Amino acid sequence: MSLVLDGSATLAWLYPDESTDMILAVFDEVIRKGATVPWLWRIEVANSLTMAVRRDRVTIDERAASLADLDQLMIVTDRDTELHLWTDALLLADRHRLTVYDATYLELAVRLSLPLATLDKDLRKAAQRERIPLLGK
Repeated sequence: MSLVLDGSATLAWLYPDESTDMILAVFDEVIRKGATVPWLWRIEVANSLTMAVRRDRVTIDERAASLADLDQLMIVTDRDTELHLWTDALLLADRHRLTVYDATYLELAVRLSLPLATLDKDLRKAAQRERIPLLGK
């Protein structure tokens, strides 16, 4: 796997008005080499798309198509996320004043020594402090 992918980068790829050249480059990399995500990624993406349906930003059919597109990619769910949740992820959340959700992405990038694709400003700052290469801006 080539990188750790978070929900903000994923959603920017799915929403044409949020997509940038950097996000397109990230997903070119995901298409070629795959990505790794913590187990909460699917919940986060599904919830965000459901909220977009409720706000009439996307239709139910567009949500289904987006999820089908994501299912075609080599995105691997890390099975060890929960083993590090109450230890390393919490330490990172405290150290960088992140939500535990965001800290799970950072913990995964640190543990696997992979770059992190995110648009989240706080998570990007924390990754820089942890010397994790960043993608997606």
